[in-house]
Amino acid sequence: DLQICQHRAPTCCTKKMEESYQAAVRRERTQSIQALNFELKYMIVGHITAFQEAFESLLRFAENHTSSLFETAYRPMAKEAAEPVKELFTDISLYILGAETTVESAVLRFFDSLFPLVYSRLINPGITDLSEDYTECLRLTRQDVNPFGRYSKNMVTELSKSLWASRMLRQALRLGIEVINTTEHAAITKECSKALVKMQYCPHCQGLTLIRPCVGYCLNVMRGCLASVSELDAQWREYISTLEYLTNEMAASHDLEIALTGIRNSINEAILHAQLNGPQLSATVDKVCGQPKQQEENLSSDNIVPVKEVTETQTFVMAHASLNNKRREFINYMKRSRTFYASIAERLCDGDLVMRDSSTCWNGEDVV
Repeated sequence: DLQICQHRAPTCCTKKMEESYQAAVRRERTQSIQALNFELKYMIVGHITAFQEAFESLLRFAENHTSSLFETAYRPMAKEAAEPVKELFTDISLYILGAETTVESAVLRFFDSLFPLVYSRLINPGITDLSEDYTECLRLTRQDVNPFGRYSKNMVTELSKSLWASRMLRQALRLGIEVINTTEHAAITKECSKALVKMQYCPHCQGLTLIRPCVGYCLNVMRGCLASVSELDAQWREYISTLEYLTNEMAASHDLEIALTGIRNSINEAILHAQLNGPQLSATVDKVCGQPKQQEENLSSDNIVPVKEVTETQTFVMAHASLNNKRREFINYMKRSRTFYASIAERLCDGDLVMRDSSTCWNGEDVV
């Protein structure tokens, strides 16, 4: 009553043994694919971790680098500018992590918060009545008054390209893990499990426990069993090309490190532009928001923050080099995996599973 290992010679197998063999081949196939996937998955997960660590280090440096601008050049507003700066870099981090936000909204929100400080601490330092209503009026008129000229929009443009490439790369890496995981848990058809039992265990029914399948036979069985997985080949090749494109973008004109450290200079240029146009801005703001109370300029010591030198230059250089090296190492490895799904049957039939020399082997029916 055997369904799979039918043979004209006497057999030592039973139907129950066939069922056990089918459970075994399902388990073995899953384990074999997991073993093949392990190195690839390990490389992707490792790069996600390395990318995240280097990115966080760069972000910390860029935030401190930007904060030092206020502490050295614009001390009267340094204390109050700390929160908008922190929020800007938090928004940038969330964007790269995939949050439903945009670079433009983060940058414009920052400049909305910055304008009341620039106006009351630098352009009109004698303002004493900076009420919530007046501050909100300044925030709301920022886009119409355009105190920072083209510099706020330039900052959006410069950051958007590099941050987009980083965001997409991170999403692509996570997608790669999901694709690999689906192959590990792909369902095995009844026909496949029967073919695998016939290839690997039916010889045992004849007492041939040391005989292994012939190479060509193994390839035919595996290709049939892995047809759905092999269909991923075209998409996987396209996926590798996308990774290559994104890493090249990050290494070239959309360099994340250059963009992040350039935030300080962009903000400085924007503030200088506002100061140069101070009289015109004051006239416009007075019409819209009214005239606040003023006194002779006498800055409170609370607004003076001690100059703090940025001491993370070495950290930045190391993080920059680390990110570049990891990126290069990763994409070189991934390019070698371009044929991963096209050649999966060949690799499963490699090693101890088949007989590769001139010795006898099992062809599904007999020993040849």
